Amino acid sequence: MNKKHTNISDFILEMAQKSPNDLVYLVAKNYKISRQRAHNYVARQIKEGNLIKVGKTRATRYFLADGNEIKVSIKIKPGLAEDQVWSKYIKPLLLKYSQNIQNISAYGFTEIFNNAIDHSEGTTIYSEVEIKNDNLTITIMDNGIGIFKKIQNALQLESIRESILHLSKGKFTTDPSKHTGEGIFFTSRIFDRFSILSSDLYYSFQNQEWFLSPEKNENFGKGTYIAMTISLKSKKTPKEIFDQYADQEIGFGKTKVAVALSADPNDPPISRSQAKRLLMGLERFKSIILDFKNVKSVGQSFVDEVFRVFQNEHPDIEIKYVNTNKEVESMIKRGLTTK
Repeated sequence: MNKKHTNISDFILEMAQKSPNDLVYLVAKNYKISRQRAHNYVARQIKEGNLIKVGKTRATRYFLADGNEIKVSIKIKPGLAEDQVWSKYIKPLLLKYSQNIQNISAYGFTEIFNNAIDHSEGTTIYSEVEIKNDNLTITIMDNGIGIFKKIQNALQLESIRESILHLSKGKFTTDPSKHTGEGIFFTSRIFDRFSILSSDLYYSFQNQEWFLSPEKNENFGKGTYIAMTISLKSKKTPKEIFDQYADQEIGFGKTKVAVALSADPNDPPISRSQAKRLLMGLERFKSIILDFKNVKSVGQSFVDEVFRVFQNEHPDIEIKYVNTNKEVESMIKRGLTTK
């Protein structure tokens, strides 16, 4: 490689960070060469694995393969495959990191991107990867119906807020012919923080629990916005997380459900109807952990439906409960003694 080309190479990589939209124009202008020749120099950097090209014609942008960010906007159309998007645009950016970080990122990106392809009913998926302060954040957005609205319609729920409850259980999907419903369940647990914004509801999963988050992306419109963050120092592996919820014979057989998601904070779970909504779909599991954190009280009918009626109908399912206060603990124990 001659000195001139080395200088051009350095210039190309430097400008890719500063002006990713105008790269070919800037090369042609700076070296007083034709756009075609400038394009050939840029194409060589792509071929050598130094640059990642995104988009076409006027929408073309270039990112450093060993850089700290990439932004991709892709139209949803027949044949769009999440693994190809991952391999072409995202994977090159992460090759310098440990294998577990690559595996976690690959699982999360492909699961969520595929959900957007199959479920969003939108036209475009926008994805961004940012590496900052020793954290890796993957963001995937679509302009579709919105995940919470989709679930509300599928289950004919009165309240859209209840959608997160069913999403959090695992094994729930609006299209069982194509999906198992495990993707979001495991992705939320593999990453350090997992957030969903849709229909003006912003939920995050962190430290093993879902919570309604006060922060929002004010620039986000309709559809679904999902952000996944993992520390680059993390030692977690996908297998480690899968094993926590797996059974050797039946596979994914364990779930943990936040009871607080089943009711409005000002309307505690007291009725059989609330219990039935909480239990919807849980017959698919062998082990259920009910987390009563932030649940101040429960009703006798709710307890009876969960711990007697449902348990009698599904004697092979193990039901445990955690994080109860004294009042809830007393009500559950009272219900258990009347079984």
